[in-house]
Amino acid sequence: MAKQKTIITCAVTGAIHTPTMSDALPYTYDDIAQQAIEAAEAGASILHMHARDNETGAPSVDPKDFAPFLPRIKQATDAVVNISTGGSLTLSIQDRIRPAATFSAEMCSMNMGSMNFSFHPLADRYKDEDWKFDWEKNYVANSDGNIFRNTFRDIKEAAETLAPHDIKFEHECYDVGHLYNLKFCMEIGLFKAPIFIQFVMGILGGIGADLENLVFMKKTADKLFGDSYRWSILAAGAAQIPMATSASQLGGNVRVGLEDSLFIQRGKLAESNAQQVTKIRRIVEELGGEVATPDEAREILDLKGGDRVAF
Repeated sequence: MAKQKTIITCAVTGAIHTPTMSDALPYTYDDIAQQAIEAAEAGASILHMHARDNETGAPSVDPKDFAPFLPRIKQATDAVVNISTGGSLTLSIQDRIRPAATFSAEMCSMNMGSMNFSFHPLADRYKDEDWKFDWEKNYVANSDGNIFRNTFRDIKEAAETLAPHDIKFEHECYDVGHLYNLKFCMEIGLFKAPIFIQFVMGILGGIGADLENLVFMKKTADKLFGDSYRWSILAAGAAQIPMATSASQLGGNVRVGLEDSLFIQRGKLAESNAQQVTKIRRIVEELGGEVATPDEAREILDLKGGDRVAF
């Protein structure tokens, strides 16, 4: 039986890390486009995209901040573009889904439950004079007060609003309970098989990034969804590459990128998103796996195709 090919997703910039934390983190339109294209060239078949203010690097869910780079990515690469619907921990679901709806992406993320979501310990690593932009320190330090809201009502509104666009959801599950939330949502008709689940591990407020938790998440998903799902893993920080390696050997897909970790190895900042993609691709292939092309990823995940997006 042919072994399933491994889909590599690259999360290019995200909404957690700030420009002070790494000079490699892209935040201008040009840098986001360039790093996304280079990540695709390195082997990422899916590009998970957030937007930022072109001048300050602050996270943005305004479609006008997506518009300058999405067409450039599409023109330069065949990669699947996945637009985040979790781009803000404080804005409403209506604001968060607007970019995916505006550009009718092939894929978008769908967060499957509310949770504490914090990265405030990162603020202690920098002195006041270190911060490049005025917004950064408070944004990071005050994240200990965040509740990342994704109620059943929010999920239903997002699913129903985006359904006419025939978008495949990347169901982000930060803990075991989120898998049960997803099962319930399928039972009431919000989502149909086959589904694509992203196990999110190592976020402060979610399940820890270790092998035992990964196995438990997979066993739970097997019990709930049987053969009707595909899965991937993203692990935050230093756990990124080790957990992705384990997932690839368990039949899963992988996600890397500067959204999830700024490092290429412990204590060494990554030079780019492409560097992380290159590393996990080499590992997957040296362990006997094969990396999926964009078209193979589309077939595996039953996507609508890049010719049906609105950018």
